[in-house]
Amino acid sequence: MAEALLALGGNLGEVRATLAGAIAMLCERSDIRLLARSSDYLTPPWGVEDQPPFVNLCIAVDTTLTPHALLARAQAVERAFGRDRAHEQRWGPRTLDIDILAYGDLVLNEPDLTLPHPRLNERAFVLVPLAEIAPARIIAGVRVDEALKRVDNTGIKKLPPP
Repeated sequence: MAEALLALGGNLGEVRATLAGAIAMLCERSDIRLLARSSDYLTPPWGVEDQPPFVNLCIAVDTTLTPHALLARAQAVERAFGRDRAHEQRWGPRTLDIDILAYGDLVLNEPDLTLPHPRLNERAFVLVPLAEIAPARIIAGVRVDEALKRVDNTGIKKLPPP
């Protein structure tokens, strides 16, 4: 099994219910096992700022899936919750976004998948929840908690349990 770290977020519909359902769907088979789940965080929009705030979280899983099979499962779950990547604005509103942040210590640079996630250490909306579950994890040569100290996390609020 490999440990993978994933980021989930969305800002359309019943986002917290969608995120909980997405985690359940991702882990419904024996090939992905949930190890840790961060709290939910309300985060300001990034990229396109004229849209509702997002709810973001991170999970750690053990998986027997290959990185590409994990990506395919994540995208299938996104589609099941109404995401249509072909017809949406980049960094715009969405029901669900699932990104693979890291897959063990694998470094991969392919057209459809780059690991670790290339913008991970620039995004407070990922680093804040990730630091909750994996602060000492080293990704791309940097500890998660150290990467978090280098970004502005203004406006990110931990939400109470649903």
